[in-house]
Amino acid sequence: MTGQSVDVPIEHVLRDLTPQVLGAVVRRFRDFAAAEDAVQEASLAAALHWPREGPPENPRAWLTQVAFRRMADHIRSESARRRRESELAQEAAYAPESTVIETVPEKDDTLVLLFMCCHPALTPPSAIALTLRAVGGLTTAEIAHAFLVPESTMAQRISRAKQSIKNSGIPFQLPTTEEQAQRLRAVLHVLYLIFNEGYTSSVGPELRRSDLTQEALRLTRIVHNLQPGDTEAAGLLALMLLTDARRRARTSAAGELIPLAQQDRALWDKQQIAEGVALLSATLPKGSVGPYQLQAAIAAVHDEAARADDTDWPQILALYDLLRRMSDNPMVGLNHAIAAAMVHGPTKGLELLDALKADVRLADHHRLDAVRAHLLELAGDHKGAVMHYRVAAGKTGSLPERNYLLTQAARLSSELGPMNEQE
Repeated sequence: MTGQSVDVPIEHVLRDLTPQVLGAVVRRFRDFAAAEDAVQEASLAAALHWPREGPPENPRAWLTQVAFRRMADHIRSESARRRRESELAQEAAYAPESTVIETVPEKDDTLVLLFMCCHPALTPPSAIALTLRAVGGLTTAEIAHAFLVPESTMAQRISRAKQSIKNSGIPFQLPTTEEQAQRLRAVLHVLYLIFNEGYTSSVGPELRRSDLTQEALRLTRIVHNLQPGDTEAAGLLALMLLTDARRRARTSAAGELIPLAQQDRALWDKQQIAEGVALLSATLPKGSVGPYQLQAAIAAVHDEAARADDTDWPQILALYDLLRRMSDNPMVGLNHAIAAAMVHGPTKGLELLDALKADVRLADHHRLDAVRAHLLELAGDHKGAVMHYRVAAGKTGSLPERNYLLTQAARLSSELGPMNEQE
């Protein structure tokens, strides 16, 4: 990756390049934890120097060389402390203290890094968390949000995963076809979470992070090409295409969130929808239908409706019924409750929500209150809806979501009037 435009924000360039640089450093020095520290230091150096001096002609090579030097410093320090020289330190000692950027291989090691993080030496939760950190570029807080666990728990999980990789001596190379198949489920789940965080960011001023969604799409395409016969890899790619197709209609010119039912469907990416539907249509007849294919089918039903009122909610409800049997993800339960409300009325949806209250994974998640507020509004309980819209707004770290929820609460409050709201 060379010749980055000066119009691209530096933080976006760094996020795009970090997995590639990390892969190059891990390949050379074989120390995952130290390599990640070195790449973070290189990114910090770039954030300090590039605004003043301008971005280099080859940002990736610049970052890689700086990370190499940080690794050389680390190895020298460790060697001095232990009073011995390692073979790796001797190799790294060549690095000159100059501004000349050496030739860095252009090979993109992101896919190798992805499969390495999903090695069977790690537990599935640890593998997924580490990959989101190293490949997806998510912060520990964002990963914790995606897993519905405390940040401290996630930090410990990632730390243990790095140590496990170091202790196991995992080689940095693309696994065999058989090994790829063994790790595929964890890889797909990682890509799914990266895409979700990009599509609706859990924190910050922007609803969407295109760098994450595009990287998830790119990697999923590669994985699908590596495993063309895997129906779930195809299903995940179709799901991403069909979901991301709505990106231009999800926010107003001011960045305000626009819910699905109110979106201008003329803005949806018709070519992307056609690609996703074609991929799904070719995959479903092969049998062995999994969760990603079902979610893609649900997305296709939404995308193929010319108007919100044309949405085939009974079909969506039937698909969610199937999906619930395959997954214990509480978010599936929330979406199932919405579909049930659209088919059988809001009272039925609220009954289903009550069954989810005991799930600790949802206790502090804003979507439970947001969905309840929406269904209460449909049921005519505007006072209850206002309360839950406000509670939901207080739980989300996404500014566009918070603003949307507070706007809904304000709209209903104005309709109630001050006396009714205080009753």
